[in-house]
Amino acid sequence: MAKKISFIFGTRPEAIKLCPVILAMAMEPGLQPHVCVTGQHREMLDQVLDVFGIEPDVDLALMRPNQTLASLTSNAISAIDGYLGEHKPDMVLVQGDTTTVFCASLVSFYHRIPVGHVEAGLRTWNKFSPFPEEINRVLATHLVDYHFPPTSGSRNNLLKEGVDNDRIFVTGNTVIDALFIAIEKVRRNPPAIDQLPQGLLEGPGDGGMVLITGHRRESFGSGFEDICRAIKTLAGRFSETAFVYPVHLNPNVQKPVYEMLSGLNNVHLIEPLSYLPFVALMNRARVILTDSGGVQEEAPSLGKPVLVMRDTTERPEGLDAGTVKLVGTDCDTIIDSVSTLLTDSKAYDAMAQAINPYGDGRACERIIKAIAENI
Repeated sequence: MAKKISFIFGTRPEAIKLCPVILAMAMEPGLQPHVCVTGQHREMLDQVLDVFGIEPDVDLALMRPNQTLASLTSNAISAIDGYLGEHKPDMVLVQGDTTTVFCASLVSFYHRIPVGHVEAGLRTWNKFSPFPEEINRVLATHLVDYHFPPTSGSRNNLLKEGVDNDRIFVTGNTVIDALFIAIEKVRRNPPAIDQLPQGLLEGPGDGGMVLITGHRRESFGSGFEDICRAIKTLAGRFSETAFVYPVHLNPNVQKPVYEMLSGLNNVHLIEPLSYLPFVALMNRARVILTDSGGVQEEAPSLGKPVLVMRDTTERPEGLDAGTVKLVGTDCDTIIDSVSTLLTDSKAYDAMAQAINPYGDGRACERIIKAIAENI
């Protein structure tokens, strides 16, 4: 009988990074994927599932308006407890550093069900940056049984914390597997983005567009205000460049962005995009300004320089390779860094041509092999 492997996740980034594993596992005779979503990001999660053609077996539907982290955690623990008690999987698989990851790891421990952690071992060594993700992943490390770090650097972090080397399997990052699937879909059937002028998606991929994303809790308030001031200044300085910003649904993001950036001719504030249109925009952009972890990993495979609006990153491999640069939320630093990439071809090429350290598109294969040999 095939072993039942439960995938428990709830956000768009988790879905992007786990969907290719689910699809690959469905082809493995001895393993049966069982998909449980918490719905931590409702609309954005559903969009990704639709792209990969995956329908959850169980939907816990935990999303509530304006819920606190404490209430989300409490509800998730209770709901996952009921799920595991009913479905009794042979193993649970989680990904990354969300509240869902911590809760699923804890409740699986209570049920004595082994857990595999995809993208294990990322660290900033600062419990408040990113918040609450750093603590989520640190706690998960000490609850799970099998660790799938994307890089040797992440593996070393786990070893420093006393994780048994025999339970660590370096795999690369599954986001690259997902990206390769998505790029092929985009090339076969380019998606339309009705919120943008048609010309922005036409022409060569290194055109005059800066793609922006931002959602980190630690930047709420003055951080986002500084980011918006920088974008406003850049939009005035580079009037022929389009600044495209799919604005996160969180009110703490939307309020400063719409108050400070609405009405600028070359700034396009649009609703969050589903996965394929976002990949198309990444492929079209010249520079990407973001605080997203996944984008730091994906964009270098497309030859796009990434400026990270955070003071720390749990992905130092990109810094070492030169594919990304930390700029924080300081207004002047963001302005100077974007301006350099838009005007200095040598500086641009140094980042755009660097080799992506995050994988070769075969991470899913390695994860499934490790599970099949150890469960």
